Parts: sequence; C-alpha cells; structure tokens
Amino acid sequence: MKDMIPRDGDALSFADLYTPKIVTVLREGYGLLQLRADAIAGMTVAIVALPLSMAIAIASGATPAQGLFTAIIGGFFVSLLGGSRFQVGGPAGAFIVLVAATVAQHGMDGLILATLLSGLMLTAAGFLRLGTFIKFIPFPVTIGFTAGIAVIIFASQIKDIFGLSLDHEPGALLEKLPVLWAARSSITPAAVLISLASVAIIVGLRKVRPHWPGMLIAVAAAATATALLSLPVETIGTKFGGIPSTLPLPSLPTMSFDKIMAVLPAAMSFTLLGSIESLLSAVVADGMTGRRHRSNCELVAQGVANVATSLFGGFCVTGTIARTATNVRSGAHGPVAGMLHAVFLLLFMLIAAPLAAYIPLAALAGVLAVVAWKMIEKPAIAILIRSGWGEATVLGATFFLTIFRDLTAGIVVGFALGSVLFIQRMSRTTVVLAHSPLVNRDEADDATPRGPYKDEAAANPDIVIYRISGALFFGATASIGSVLDRIQDSHKALIIDFSAVPFLDSTGANMIEGLAQKAHKGGIEIWLTGASRDIQRVFVTHGLKKPLVNYTATVEDAVAAASDVLRQVSEAA
Repeated sequence: MKDMIPRDGDALSFADLYTPKIVTVLREGYGLLQLRADAIAGMTVAIVALPLSMAIAIASGATPAQGLFTAIIGGFFVSLLGGSRFQVGGPAGAFIVLVAATVAQHGMDGLILATLLSGLMLTAAGFLRLGTFIKFIPFPVTIGFTAGIAVIIFASQIKDIFGLSLDHEPGALLEKLPVLWAARSSITPAAVLISLASVAIIVGLRKVRPHWPGMLIAVAAAATATALLSLPVETIGTKFGGIPSTLPLPSLPTMSFDKIMAVLPAAMSFTLLGSIESLLSAVVADGMTGRRHRSNCELVAQGVANVATSLFGGFCVTGTIARTATNVRSGAHGPVAGMLHAVFLLLFMLIAAPLAAYIPLAALAGVLAVVAWKMIEKPAIAILIRSGWGEATVLGATFFLTIFRDLTAGIVVGFALGSVLFIQRMSRTTVVLAHSPLVNRDEADDATPRGPYKDEAAANPDIVIYRISGALFFGATASIGSVLDRIQDSHKALIIDFSAVPFLDSTGANMIEGLAQKAHKGGIEIWLTGASRDIQRVFVTHGLKKPLVNYTATVEDAVAAASDVLRQVSEAA
C-alpha cells in the first residue's frame, strides 16, 4: 500500500508531518521476508558506502575514520527517524568543498561545532515546516551547483591521482592549478597507474557486470597490489595511521560564543546544502518507487543525525542520491535497510579495520574522479542550454560562481536569477483587455466560461470595462497599472473584471486601491466583478469597500447596476 498522506500544503496533523516512515512500515507488518530483503539491500549499500565514505572524508580534509563515523552514526539516524522509506544518509561529495574550507579556516573543532549547529538548524527548519519551500530551488540551479562541485572535487584529487608532493595545496581553484603545475616534476608513476587502474575497473565493471561493487573491488585490488608489490605510494596507513576498530565515546565539541559566531556562516551553508541534497535524494527515491516522503520529517531526521554525528567526531551528513538509488535497486523494503547498512559498516570497523591501512590514496582519488564525472548531469545541461537564454544564464551563473567564488554565492545568485526569470515570464502572461462600449458577446472559453451579454447592455458609452487575465502580482502591476490608469474623462463608470485572475498579492491590491481613489475623486463609480472570496478578502484588507468600490458577481450585473446609477444621476440632473 502506498504512503498516502495529504499534500504538504494541506491541513496536516503533527503525526502526519513527523511520524517516521519506519513506524509506517512496522504498522503494515514486518516479518522475516522483509528483514531478508532489507539485509541484502543494506549489505549492498554498505559495500558502496565503505570506500566512498573514506574517500569523501579524505578529500574534505578529515580522516577516513571520521568518514566512517559519519556514515555509521548519521546513516543510522537518517533511516531511523526519516520521512523517506528508502533514504540512506552519510557523507556526501557535494559537501567536500564546504567541509574542506571550514577545516582550513576553523580547524577540526570548528567543523564538528558547525555540524552540531547545522543539525540544530535543520531540526528547527523541519519543525517550522520549511521543507516544502526548500524544494522550490530551480532546476538549473541544482544542475549548476552540482556540476560546479564536481569540477572542484576532481581538481582536489589531482594531487593524489598523480602522487604529487606539495608543501601546501591552496583551496581556491585558480590558486590551486599553478601550484599543481609547478609540482609536476614530482609525479609518482605508481600512483598514476593505480588511479587509472581503479577508474578502469570501476568503469569496466559497470558495463560488463553492473551489479558488482566496482568501487570496492577497485579499492581492494589496489590495496592488495600495494601491499604485495610494496608500491611507493601514500596509503591510509602512512598518512593517517589506519582507522580505529571501535567508535569513540560521544562528547560535545569545544565551544564558546566567539567560536559559535565564527563557524555560524559555515553551519548555515551546511544547512542550506544539506536540506537541498537530502530532499532531492528523497524525491529521486519517490520517483523510483511511487512512494511519497514527508519532507519536514526528513529535515528533522537530518538534523538529529548531524547532532549525533558531531558527538562522535563526525562531520555533516545528508541523504545521498547514489546510495539511496542503490538501496532501492537492491530491493529494500523500508528504513531498516538503511539502518543495517550502518550496522554492516560498524562490523567492518570492528573486524577488518587493520586492512584499511593498505588502501592507497590514489585508488580513493580514482573513486572520487568517477563520482565527480557522474555528478555532472550532461544530458540535463544540454537540455537547459537549448531551452533558451534564461535557463542557460541561471545555469552558467550558478556553475561559475560555485567554482570561482563559493557554493553559497552560486546557490543564492542562481536562485535570485531564476526568480527574476520566473517573475518576468509570469508578468507576460498577465494582460488587460479594454472594451468601450461593452462588446456584444463575450465568447466562452475553457478556463473562464462566460455567457453572452445582452445587446442593450452594450449601448452605453459612459461605461468602460477592463478585464484582467492572469496573476496580478508585483511583477505585473507596473504594466497593468499603466493601462488601468488611462481612464478617459468621458467615462462615468469603470468596471474591472477579475474572474480570470487566479492570484492577487498586496502590490496588486495596492495598485487597484490607488486607481479607485483617483476614480472616486473624479466622480467615477467603480465596480469590481468576478473576484474570488480570497481576492475579495485582500481587497477589503486594503480598504477597497463601499463607498469606494462596489462588488458584483458578473460583468453583466455590474453593467446593469452602473446603468441604473448613471440613469438616476442623469434624471436628477
């Protein structure tokens, strides 16, 4: 049975919004058959997440152990409390840029504190029901910043791919490239060979054996070759001393008011990107399964997961599209699969941690190179470029700002440009038609069917009628207001038809109010017709009521009322 709940915008109870999907699954009935399916899916996802979590952590400036802590603790709570049946959480490639910058600026304590603050912000965002609005990020923006992040991720792996020796690697791309080029004489052939072999294994297995864990096989093969042949390459053991075989005890990060204020911008960036990434991943899972996630519950789960992860020394966790899609394709039944994925990763730490010391960094760099290539959604980029200058501009601005400025600037500017583009296009759909005298017949249409007018109603030249069609909002008021403002002195009655106006904001209402005041001073009677109850409520709030304006249901009623008033005025004169 599908997860049938009301839409986010409908009247929802607290339980509708925040009941974790694991409760829904258990209410449906959960037995050995479902547990078996979840166990197989959880094992499959863990095999994918194992090398990826360590690779992302290293690229982010953290240790491979922290990547595993994040996947284990964060992944468990995302599935336990989340609003998606299939979401799998963990460290995400999209965060590499932000995490690395935070570590460089504030140190590891600053990163852990920013993760804790981000978790609190995500939880608050969920309880404030902001999940619905976060999903309104324009498509070109998501494609643009994802492609920009992919470029930065690949650039961050060039050092390990070629085995370069660097005293210091700058974070900014334009500063990084000259430093990498200057160190070209220190290329390690063995590292290049391992990187290329890892990429070849992953890509080759994806074509001939798509269900095999290509990333894990590539990393395991590289580690075996490095150990047996004593290859002169940097490994997890030589750089980090391996990984621990147990989880650390939970503890609060070092904090002070000054430290909190210093890392607050990073925490806000984690919150913004984490909410976007997790809800996009949940939407992908919905599309693959026909289910429907609870966005606000998902944000609360992401928040709790980040708080819990920070207590164990991990960093920011979010729902990940690749692992979630793998979970679905592996036949997962519900959230237990994601929880078991975390358990299997923990078992690896307990049993096989010493083996991780032989994993070469060049192999993990090859894994991230493949991840970066997959992150660039090339067909979507081609479609957006062909769609017109508007989408291409939003895409390009987001992409280049993400690369050469930072991710937050890319998202904010891209969203702003996308909003302006939407406003400009919406304003074009709003038009005003004027009839003086009233036309004989108003043809019916599917959207706003209207009957014919009486012939005698069209004979009065003192009555002018304007019909607005489309949303009357701040983007359209300038053009519509200039038309409505041209009231001829010869007209004694003005009728404005709102039957084809689906939405009115305060700017549009204020424009109509100004027009009504001008007309009232000139002795011109105004009738507002066809306005819905919601639109009338906005009008009344802005002071549009008798004697300033009159309301009727139809234009025909307004014409009849205006004719009576004008006749009475004429007889009195």
